[in-house]
Amino acid sequence: MATSFSLNALLAATLMGVAGLVMAHGNVTPQEVDTGNLPELGDDVRTENPFREGNEHGDYNVQAIEVGESAYAGNCAGCHGIRAMSGGLTPDLRELTEWDDEYYVNRVLNGTDRGMPSWKKTLDQNAIWAIRTYVESLPKPE
Repeated sequence: MATSFSLNALLAATLMGVAGLVMAHGNVTPQEVDTGNLPELGDDVRTENPFREGNEHGDYNVQAIEVGESAYAGNCAGCHGIRAMSGGLTPDLRELTEWDDEYYVNRVLNGTDRGMPSWKKTLDQNAIWAIRTYVESLPKPE
């Protein structure tokens, strides 16, 4: 009888903890992003990361990684994990190799029906592409 009570108490505590994590998911107050001296990308949505080495503004790659790290920490880490290492509720962004740039930018701008908010009123393209550049710079999971 005591064992049954202990298991029930443990189960209840576990379920309450998981419920707390689920309730916390997605509750992010958008943070401003200082894009520093990155070149202004304008309003027309780009479909390829301009800060990737070899692209139009690839010479800003290192600076974009720095801006992206700060932008990610303030706007993405709450749901997607520190350094893009997901805790399991959201995709591990380091593993999303099937997401091409166009899919990525549209997903960030428009959000998802599964809880990711639209960032089009909060982040400009400089911040969005800097975040992509930062995530791409992280080591892939083993």
